[in-house]
Amino acid sequence: MRLFPFAQHGFTEAAASRPAAPASARVAGTRVTRLACCLMLASALAGCGEKKKPERPPVEVGYVTLTTGDVTLSTELPGRTASTMMSEVRPQVAGVIQQRLFREGSYVKAGQPLYQIDQSLYRASQNEAQAALSNAQASLAAAQAKASRYGALTDSEAVSRQERDDVIASARQAKAAVEQARARLETTQVNMRFTRVYAPISGRIGRTLVTPGALVTANQADALATIQQLDPIYVDITQSSAKLLQLRRAFASGTALPASANIRLKLDDGSDYPQSGTIEFTEPIVDPNSGTVTLRARFPNPEGLLLPGMFVRVVAPQSVRPNAILAPQQGISRDPKGVATALVVTRDNKVERRSVNAEQAVGDKWLITAGLKAGDRLIVEGSSKVQPGDSVKPVAVSTEK
Repeated sequence: MRLFPFAQHGFTEAAASRPAAPASARVAGTRVTRLACCLMLASALAGCGEKKKPERPPVEVGYVTLTTGDVTLSTELPGRTASTMMSEVRPQVAGVIQQRLFREGSYVKAGQPLYQIDQSLYRASQNEAQAALSNAQASLAAAQAKASRYGALTDSEAVSRQERDDVIASARQAKAAVEQARARLETTQVNMRFTRVYAPISGRIGRTLVTPGALVTANQADALATIQQLDPIYVDITQSSAKLLQLRRAFASGTALPASANIRLKLDDGSDYPQSGTIEFTEPIVDPNSGTVTLRARFPNPEGLLLPGMFVRVVAPQSVRPNAILAPQQGISRDPKGVATALVVTRDNKVERRSVNAEQAVGDKWLITAGLKAGDRLIVEGSSKVQPGDSVKPVAVSTEK
């Protein structure tokens, strides 16, 4: 290696002028240096070994304590509304409509006049029947007077018995003619009353299908209008026969108790109907085409909100499950295989995973039939932060809204 001029002279000379150290001293110095390095390394390693990893504090989780109780199981069934009474208004005599006496869509009472039919022909028939009755009554009076005179002359043998019997028979015929004329008069009076069409029942009347000037006939096929009774109103419900059979078996075994008959409605827009109803009866036959049984319920309808033909959902309590457990839905999850699982806090505040049987939803809770018991602390908050076996800090929370 090439040296600088000053190194070639001053540096080398100074180094050359120093006395050389003994060989033993040089070896001893090397050993001391190595020992010091080893001690420093050992001290550093010892310091690293003494530094411990800090423990993670327990994660705080929210839990609810499960309890048992009687749970009413309800089901939603499709239904359709129907009027409790319906009447199609038809004329009973022929004639021309002169006047409509009601307002379409209004509430009418039984016996209220609805239409007026022309009375001209029926009034004439009534007058004719009245005259015929008067004539028959006059003939009867004459026949009875003659029969009385002949009866008195019979004792004196002024008239024959044959003539007397003929006169008495004529009087009886005159009496029968009076009865016949009176019946014809009553018929014309009935027809006269039928010229005014009355409401047969109370209810809401629909639109009229005839106008003044229209010709109608007795017992025609087309109705003049339709009246429907809407308060109360029926709801026809369909339920599968298999479900009905399952409920009856549960009642027989004692695993379920009969529920109350009060039921509720959900309207087509999802809102709840404010009035509750009752089940009236169940059809004793199963529809062979659909395999369903029809139930009929009655609901009050004071405001006329329900109209015939509406589709509704019926929330019907069907059974009561005694000593059942309801778990909040946020505390139940499902694994990739679809098995329902739950995380619970053990007595030593450890997390434990359990497989459960969530039979059905009841409101915002699951009905649990296996895997959980009363007194278990079910984790409902913070479950995503913990794993089975972790130590946690349980805090009781409320899931009631």
